[in-house]
Amino acid sequence: MAEEAGVVQLASGAGEPASPGRRERKKQATRAALREAALRLALRHGVENVTVEQIAGEADIALRTFFNYFSSKEEAVVASLAAAAQELVARFRARPRTEPVLRAFREAVLTVMKESDAAGRDHVRALQLVRSAPTLVPQQLAVLAAQEQALAEAIAEHVGQPAPGRPGDTGYPLLCAAAALTALRVVLDQWLRQTAASAGPPDTALLARRIDTAIDQLTAGLDHPGRPGP
Repeated sequence: MAEEAGVVQLASGAGEPASPGRRERKKQATRAALREAALRLALRHGVENVTVEQIAGEADIALRTFFNYFSSKEEAVVASLAAAAQELVARFRARPRTEPVLRAFREAVLTVMKESDAAGRDHVRALQLVRSAPTLVPQQLAVLAAQEQALAEAIAEHVGQPAPGRPGDTGYPLLCAAAALTALRVVLDQWLRQTAASAGPPDTALLARRIDTAIDQLTAGLDHPGRPGP
């Protein structure tokens, strides 16, 4: 799962992810086809009723190839979460170094929401599926742990501090990454509960406002209760 949970590397001196070569693009397309097929089948039939053979067949990819990318059907199903986590860290890395950390995190989240409509929908669907399928929780936790470590390393670069675990590590990058991602998970969980109770389409504008509120509360500090979200 390390390849999926890793961070897209940025081109030297550039503010955008480096363009992959032809071979890498083909691998990315195969991975995307498998994760989309896995999520589609799991939503349609339930995770427990889906096999890796069905996922490979749905994606029109050989079964042997499936195991080049994923170790299990559960990993394939939550791969949309890993892709979204990867994209968020890459977007954070692209923010100007002069930007405060939490502001850069907010902008990265909103950029992913605005520019990745299809990926964003898959992310939400995967989150909804995890809420109803306990067998996916270990895979989700692995994704979250990898994202937290990757974001902490990106934060260390952003503020010019040693990476977590390196000599001189102040603990700030990992603490900041954990706090920011926890706030995001709390907001997403609240929003998903509201979305599940509503008959209408998901209100992404409300999600953006709640993210703003959570970041404002983190920025102000947690010694005193903040204002309630919308």
